[in-house]
This record gives sequence, C-alpha cells and structure tokens, in this order.
Amino acid sequence: MVLEEQFRAAWPRVVRVLAAWCGDLDAAEEYAAEAFSRAVAQSRPPRDVAAWCVQVAKRAYIDDRRRGETFARLAPSVADRRDAATGGGGDMGPEDGSAGLDDRLALLFVACDEALPAGGQLVLALRVVCGLSTAEVARHLGIQETAAAARLTRAKAALASARGEFHVPSSAVRRQRLPVVLDCVAGMFTVAHREGFAPEDALSDSGRQALSIADALVAEFPGEPEVRALRALVVLALARRPGRVDASGVALTLDEVDRRTWDRRLVEAGLGEAAAATELLGDDDPGRYVLEAVISGLHTVASSVRTTDWQSIVTMYDALHRVWPSPAVLVAQLSARTRAAPEDTAAIEAELARLTEDAPSYARRDAAFALADLHWRTGRRHQSAAEYATLAELALPEPVRRFCLQRAAGTPSTDY
Repeated sequence: MVLEEQFRAAWPRVVRVLAAWCGDLDAAEEYAAEAFSRAVAQSRPPRDVAAWCVQVAKRAYIDDRRRGETFARLAPSVADRRDAATGGGGDMGPEDGSAGLDDRLALLFVACDEALPAGGQLVLALRVVCGLSTAEVARHLGIQETAAAARLTRAKAALASARGEFHVPSSAVRRQRLPVVLDCVAGMFTVAHREGFAPEDALSDSGRQALSIADALVAEFPGEPEVRALRALVVLALARRPGRVDASGVALTLDEVDRRTWDRRLVEAGLGEAAAATELLGDDDPGRYVLEAVISGLHTVASSVRTTDWQSIVTMYDALHRVWPSPAVLVAQLSARTRAAPEDTAAIEAELARLTEDAPSYARRDAAFALADLHWRTGRRHQSAAEYATLAELALPEPVRRFCLQRAAGTPSTDY
C-alpha cells in the first residue's frame, strides 16, 4: 500500500509537471488528485509514485478531452504537449530552464506572481503549495474562511488570465519574487508553530516541512541574509518545541518551560545560521527575518525568563516594527516591555486593551493573551481568570484551550 509520506513528497512534483504540461494549475491539481486516488486503490504500490501519477493524470486529462465537445480542436495540441513534456516516455524533467529547482519552490514562485494582489499570492501559495487548509489560511490572515476561498478562486483565475499557460519564472524573476515567497514560508511555519504543538508523525509535522522548504531556499539563494535568517528562525523554533506542553498535554508559558528539554543540536545550528545571516548583511540594514532571528536567538540563549535580555529584545522589536509595521509585532513588543520596564505597566496595559478592540482579528487574540498574562503576573488573578475563560471559547489548539481553562479555574502557576 502506498504510504501517505510518499504522497506528501510526490504531490508538488506531480502538480508542477502536470501544470507545465497542460498549462493550467487548476487542472493540474484536479487530475493529480484523481491519479493519487487511483494509486491508493492499487493492490501493489507503484515503484515511482510521482511518475506513475503523472502518467495516469495525463491519460485521464486526455480521456476527458476526448469525451468533450471540443476534442477535435484540442487533441492535436494535447498530444504535442505530451510528447514535448515527456519525450514520448516518462521523462519528468522541466522544460522551463529550472532544472534542479525544488518542486515546491517552483510552485511557490509561480503562485507569488506580481500580477496577483498580495492577498491572492499568499492564499494561493499557502493553500496549493504549503498545503494549509482554507480554514488555516483564513486564521493566519485574519479573514473569514469564505473570503479566503474566494481569494483563492480569484487568484487562480487571475493567474491564468495574466500568464496564460503555466511556466516557472526565470532565475531573475524568481529573485524578484523572493520576498513574497519568504513571507509564504514564514506563514506556513507560523501556522505550524501556533497549532502543531506535538505533531503525531512526520506527515502531520508542517513545521518540519517548512524547514525543508527553507533548506531548499538556502540552496537556491545561499548568500541572501533574509533567506538564511528565515531558516535560523525556523530551526530555533523547532529546537524549543520540546517541552511546550506538560505531561498532561497542557501548553506551558515561557516561565514554565523546562529549557533543558530543548534540542541542543538544533539550538546550536539555529544560532549558527542566525550569526551567518547577520554576517552576510555587511553594511546593509537588517530586514524582517534577520531581526526576528536575533530576537529568537536572545530568547534561546537565556537560561530563564529572569535572565533574558528583555531590553535588547524590546530594541529589536522597535527596529522590526519600523521594517514590518504589523500589529502582531506591536503586541510582541508591548509584551516584552512588560518584562523590561515594569514601571510602564499602566501605559502598556492601556495600549494592549486598545489593540484587543482595534487590531485585526489575529492580533486582537494575541493582545488578549498578552493582557491576560500581564494581569496574571501582576497578581490580578480574578480579572485574569475571567479573561482566560473568554479566550478558552475561541477556536484554539487543544493544548492552549486546556491552558486557558486551567488559568480560568485559578490554578496556581510558577511564581514570577
């Protein structure tokens, strides 16, 4: 029987080849899904899942066209494209000058076409390439699921209208699209980090999959500081993933995590990658991911919350907010300030309260968590418990929901 891991690995390869062959990303997804469903039904798994699915999908595509009213017009061009794409056999090599490019990256660079609006690029990339569900994409972008689905449909139509047949862009165009691709990979990992506390297996571990894509980006752009910094960011977050929940599956705060459980090998690799990214900057100003990698490194090297260099973290968040003025960054900066400057608690509390009302939905939730944590740490447990009870009613990962219920019940936590 074909393993799910084989499907996960083969999917981007199959979609890329089919899209280049038939010129239609939508059709490529449709016929790839059909081929994969047939592969599952096989009593003996194909030796090469990707090649088998490509051939089955092509035959299904041609059969459907034959049955259509327009077969007489389309059949010759379909046959020509089949022979050109495969050399009359099973060759899966790209014809777009992108030989050696990771298939997931190839699809990302197609999805991040400048002809699409920014929201359309992200939705298309996160859904089609990164494999996030429409609901996960919607939560990440702070929009309704129906709006995310509509953006996806419009993005596919706009891409087909603007570019015609599918093709992977040249190396020069790929470099131009790199910032958006980085944002997509970062978005994929953000969702994985927020929702995947302890993945059951490699197939469900989208955090590791994001790292794999980041590795492919470094292979393609080894001298780009932002690319190296993004990989550092992902590696450091994965290094700290052990110990994010307690023995009963309840999420832990930074104050409660046993840092001895962190993966020291990944810690060293992530810190080394962050250092390499900063060295590559030269005299240039740091970008978003370099700053985020430095912040992550400062958290990682500290032996405890008390010994963390909170003032440097606040300074880094100030710089990050200038480069990337996201409400989520502002919430994180305010949270760090509660540690670095407790004398400013009243002003910080007022600003967090404002953000719980005025910020986009994803940042409102972050601000609400930061406010509840601030009230908990400053002894206002009754007020904090009520806030956590409200948060527990949101659509949260189970470890976080159980944490909120624990706090809502007033369960004592680590002394601060």
